[in-house]
Amino acid sequence: MKVLLVSEGKHEKSSLPLLVQRIAEHEFEFEHARLADENLPAHHGEGKGFFKKALRWLLKAREGGYEGMILVVDRDGNRERQNEVNRAQAEQRVCDLPRALGVAVQSFDAWMLADEVALSKVLGWSVPRQRDPESIRNPKGTCAELLAGSPEELDQSTMYCKSAAILDLAQLTDRCPIGFRPFAELVRALPAQDRSQR
Repeated sequence: MKVLLVSEGKHEKSSLPLLVQRIAEHEFEFEHARLADENLPAHHGEGKGFFKKALRWLLKAREGGYEGMILVVDRDGNRERQNEVNRAQAEQRVCDLPRALGVAVQSFDAWMLADEVALSKVLGWSVPRQRDPESIRNPKGTCAELLAGSPEELDQSTMYCKSAAILDLAQLTDRCPIGFRPFAELVRALPAQDRSQR
């Protein structure tokens, strides 16, 4: 299945595809795009910011010949963002492309903090269990602090990549129930093959 994967930051570019593959348990062919793309065509229908942005991406994915789209945005303290993305997930009239649209609370970085065993392996020191990842106001900063204590020579993107490859998905689901759990359910519901083969 050829999937357009849309996310906000550079850290997600390599780690999010790994995480999605592990959730889905079948292969996707990914192409990554940054959420803030100046060339994204306008959508003039009803709705607010992230609802319209998600629809624009869905239309672009369909026009680009993709068979599905996965999008992850950070909530960043904006509770309305979840409602807008949920509405775009449910919208089938404008575009019926299979999709998994998720909102990470407060950001994607929080998902990297859910499994201290994985973090300890990646960072090379005994990382203590972090408090509820979705309650951390600046999870990116927390990740940077943990990385600063590491004897390994890693940048933050590599830290996320290595963590995404080994972290316990059941623990991540349990510790990030607001953002990760519903996103994972949507990813698992995506078809395993393109529509022409079904």
